[in-house]
Amino acid sequence: MPALTAILVIAIIYAIGDYVSHKTKAIFSMMFTSGLLFLVGFWVGIPKTLFDDSKIAPVAMAFISMLMVYMGSLMKIKDLKDEWRTVLVAISALIALSATLYFIGTPLIGREQALTAIGPISGGVVATLIVSEAAKAKGLEALTVFATLLLVLQSFIGLPIASFCLKREGKRLLAGFRSGAIVENQVAKKASDPEVPTWRLIPALPKALQTPFILLAKTLFVAWLSVSAAGLIGNVIHPFIVALFFGIIAYEVGFIEYKVLDKANSAGLAMFFLLVPIFISLSKATPELVVSLLIPMLLAFAISLIGMVAVALLFSKLLGYSWELSLAIGSTCLFGFPGTYIISQEVVNSLSQNDGEKQFLLKRILPKMLIAGFTTVTVASVILAGFIVKMF
Repeated sequence: MPALTAILVIAIIYAIGDYVSHKTKAIFSMMFTSGLLFLVGFWVGIPKTLFDDSKIAPVAMAFISMLMVYMGSLMKIKDLKDEWRTVLVAISALIALSATLYFIGTPLIGREQALTAIGPISGGVVATLIVSEAAKAKGLEALTVFATLLLVLQSFIGLPIASFCLKREGKRLLAGFRSGAIVENQVAKKASDPEVPTWRLIPALPKALQTPFILLAKTLFVAWLSVSAAGLIGNVIHPFIVALFFGIIAYEVGFIEYKVLDKANSAGLAMFFLLVPIFISLSKATPELVVSLLIPMLLAFAISLIGMVAVALLFSKLLGYSWELSLAIGSTCLFGFPGTYIISQEVVNSLSQNDGEKQFLLKRILPKMLIAGFTTVTVASVILAGFIVKMF
C-alpha cells in the first residue's frame, strides 16, 4: 500500500473516532472507536502492514518527547499547590491501584500482565506506550495488545464511575447551598493566569514572532535537551519523564509558551503521530488472542477499582473530601481530558436549576477534576510507568 494511501486510511479512522466521540459526548471515546475500527479492520481486510506502509512509525517515536514537553506547558505548579489535596488523592489512587494490581493481580492474571495493566489503567497514551515498549523488548508481543485493549476500554469503566460519584457529590453540595450551610464565597482560590509564567527569567517572545516554526523549534530544543540529559545518566530515568519535567521548567521560566503546540497549530499533528505506536500492536490481535484476554482485562479493571475505593474511603476521613469526590478524582486516570471537562459540565447541567447553582457547582467540581486529570494522566502515570518498566 502506498504511504499516502496508508496515512489517509489512518486519518479517516481517527476522524470517525473523533466524530463518534463528539456525538456521544465522549461515552464512546475517540480511542475506543478508532481502536475498534483498526481491530476489526485488520480482521476483515485492512493490510496488517498499514502502519509500516505509512512510513510514519519511526517519526512518531521522535515526536513523543516533544509532546511530553508540551504536556509540561499545560498546568502551573502553583495551581497544583493550591489544589494539593486533590493532587494527593489522585496520586494516592494511582499508587493504590498499582499496588492492588501487582499484589492481587499477579496470582490471578500473572506478573507480566499485572505489570502491563498498570500502565494503561493508571493513565493515558504515553504510560501505555512506555509499558508496551518494555513488553515488546522482552518479546512479549501479546502484552502490547493487552495494554492497547485496556487503553481502548478504560473510559467505559471510568466515565460511569465519575458520573455516579459527581452526581452524589453535586446533590450534597447543592443541598448545603440551598439551605445556606455552604455559602458561595467558600470556594477554591482562582487559578493563576496560565499565560504568565511563575518565574519570568526569559523575556516574552513578541506575538509577531510566535510563529509555528519558532514555537516548534523551541519545543524541539527542550525535547532534545531532555533526551540528551536522560542519555547522560544512562536513561536511569525514562527519557519521556525527563522531557515532561524539562517542559514544566521551560514553561515556568518563560522559555516556552502556555499550550505551546496549540499556539504552533501542531498539537493535533503531534497526537496523530503519538497514537501510531499504540494502535500498531492491534495488527497482531487475532480474534483468538482478544478472546483469551477478555477475562484478564475484566479482572485487571476490577482489581484496580479495589485500590481506588480504598483510597476514596481513606481520604474521606483524612482530608475532609467525601468518598464520592475522592473516587471521582481517582477515576480520572481512566479517561483524562477532555473527559474530565465534559463529565463535570454534564453533571452540573443536570443538577442545577439556575445559573447561580450552576456557577457554584462548577467552581466546586471542575477545577478539581481538571487538575486531577492532569495529575494522573499527564504526570503521575508517566512517572509510574517509568518505574514499572524496571520491574519487567
